[in-house]
Amino acid sequence: MTALVVASLSAREVGRRRLALALMVSLPLWFYLVRHAQAGSSIRMLTLGIGWAISTLTLFVVNASRTVDPRLRLTGASVLGIVGGRLLAMTGVGLALATGYGLLAVVDQKPLHPWSVMLMMVVTAIVAAPLGSLIGAVLPRELEGAFALFSFSAVQMLADPGQLVAKLLPFWSSREIGNYAIDGGSTDLIWRGLAHGAAVWVICTAGTVGFFAWRLRLARYPEPRP
Repeated sequence: MTALVVASLSAREVGRRRLALALMVSLPLWFYLVRHAQAGSSIRMLTLGIGWAISTLTLFVVNASRTVDPRLRLTGASVLGIVGGRLLAMTGVGLALATGYGLLAVVDQKPLHPWSVMLMMVVTAIVAAPLGSLIGAVLPRELEGAFALFSFSAVQMLADPGQLVAKLLPFWSSREIGNYAIDGGSTDLIWRGLAHGAAVWVICTAGTVGFFAWRLRLARYPEPRP
């Protein structure tokens, strides 16, 4: 029940930020159009744009809820319910965005494996929500958080795929699945990408729950002696 209430509050918060929402939704499209002539590059840029947009939008929602979360805790809401509800709402927004842009890329670019292009974008959206939530929990100001998320995306674009640092970044899963979707090869790329995405999701979600549990802990007072 708590998760559904928080999900509803998060959806309303997204709806209030109409300009930010419009900018976040349109940003991946600009990433795509800049490299439109190069099919593989344009799809990869579009996917990273989706990841940055959803993670940053989640960051905004987390920071906007800092005054609401303590009240929810005082009414009996659990930390898992608060975090889970917010992730539910933002993952839903991410999946909608990924589906729309995935269909655009499949129809426009006609990649080698269309279904895996959809999978790449869906996995990216699912990973982006807890990543933005974790950064929002750690960095209380939106500007610093947005820069941190942009740094992740920028380094992911520029890092040599053969280097270890590229594999440690949160959106490496999209790179692995994208290699199969665009260039072909073994389906091991799909499984490695899914495994990486699952690991990042678990780490970011657990980190978010841990930070919120510490920040929203309720003070306990000893019972008075009779």
